[in-house]
Amino acid sequence: MTVREGSLEAPTRHPLDWKSADFYDAAKLEKELERVFEICHGCRRCVNLCTAFPTLFDLVDESPTMEVDGIKKADFDKVVDRCYLCDMCYMTKCPYVPPHAWNVDFPHLMLRAKAVKFRKGEVRLRDKLLSSTDAMGKLATIPVVVQLVNAANKAGLARGLMQKVLGVHRDRVLPEYAAASFRGNARANASFAVRDGKNTPGKVALFATCYVNYNEPGIGHDLLQVLAHNEVPAIVVEKEACCGMPKLELGDLEAVARNKAINIPVLGRLAREGHAILTAVPSCTLMFKQELPLMFPDDADVKAVAEAMFDPFEYLVLRHKDGLLRKDFKKTLGKVSYHVPCHLRVQNMGQKTRELLEMVPDTRVTTVERCAGHDGTWGVKAEYYENSMKIGRPVFRQMAEAGPDYVSSDCAIAGRHILQGMGETKAAKQHPITLIRIAYGL
Repeated sequence: MTVREGSLEAPTRHPLDWKSADFYDAAKLEKELERVFEICHGCRRCVNLCTAFPTLFDLVDESPTMEVDGIKKADFDKVVDRCYLCDMCYMTKCPYVPPHAWNVDFPHLMLRAKAVKFRKGEVRLRDKLLSSTDAMGKLATIPVVVQLVNAANKAGLARGLMQKVLGVHRDRVLPEYAAASFRGNARANASFAVRDGKNTPGKVALFATCYVNYNEPGIGHDLLQVLAHNEVPAIVVEKEACCGMPKLELGDLEAVARNKAINIPVLGRLAREGHAILTAVPSCTLMFKQELPLMFPDDADVKAVAEAMFDPFEYLVLRHKDGLLRKDFKKTLGKVSYHVPCHLRVQNMGQKTRELLEMVPDTRVTTVERCAGHDGTWGVKAEYYENSMKIGRPVFRQMAEAGPDYVSSDCAIAGRHILQGMGETKAAKQHPITLIRIAYGL
């Protein structure tokens, strides 16, 4: 049989067989890692994406045989630990993804390796804590506690202790916790008439996300204001848990399933009632659109939620195409340096955020479409902080070159990371939905 080089077909994804015994079989995992690493070694076009691939190629080049068979099997973990599941190799670089016969899905192979490590108990307490976003948020936002936590996150002595004990790098700028959660203070307006469009449902249910709920509730409030300005009836999902992405990245797939059992029945009902479901965090949107459907391919509610799930700007631009978006912008935004996060890029919907920002009169948008290197909790860890800053360096430079008035990213954590990497700047960091609220004069 002749195996052709590369593939011109659109990439497709196979469901994750995460409940099978073979998925966790260490010997079978090792064999598959060797197979895929051989293909990656022979290709090497992903060398500039993250540090996982340079790590692999250095291990090969420094081995006695200068081939994958010369790498110590224990060193495979060095590659796995540097993959933060951004999915960019799969979506933009690899010519051997399915339906190609070689069936290379590097991110999901790394996910499988992480799941095996988790099941074997080879995960630090630090990583379990950082991925428990709901629990950490509820604890950190207790009155009085929230002030202490925020103060400690800025104090040199406390940060030094945090790095020594938890392995959180002392120089990483951490997000503050809000004194008042979003869900406890959200003012959703569902009084408007439902106006369905050709491309969009006419009513919205907002999934708050842990980050918006506990760290930057203003993003959620601004989104509700923008929806109300466009007379879209909106509600906040009455019950939610973490989407599961932090636990997925840890390899704790059982925790993902537990959160799914909380979220999907509620969201499935809302989807069947005709709501568009929005989240303001790309990783959360991607979790419902892609990862849960691959973990639970036969669950009808999971499928319904995936079909009803929208990124906010995807929804708003489609409302524009339906002739239902107001463009009565009252304020210019000047120069905006806008970063497209990886987990937004892999949703394959185009640059909807840029499209809407450019509708604001006298606004110039500089778009940077490259990984910033933070990825949730990965960039806060002491052992990866320098790598994170190195990956982000081209992004920091490109974002600064435009001399922006605003630095913006749909991923609020990436936005903070970019602002830190840029160093001294007069630019203000604002989420894109906040910029639209400002442009509307709300």
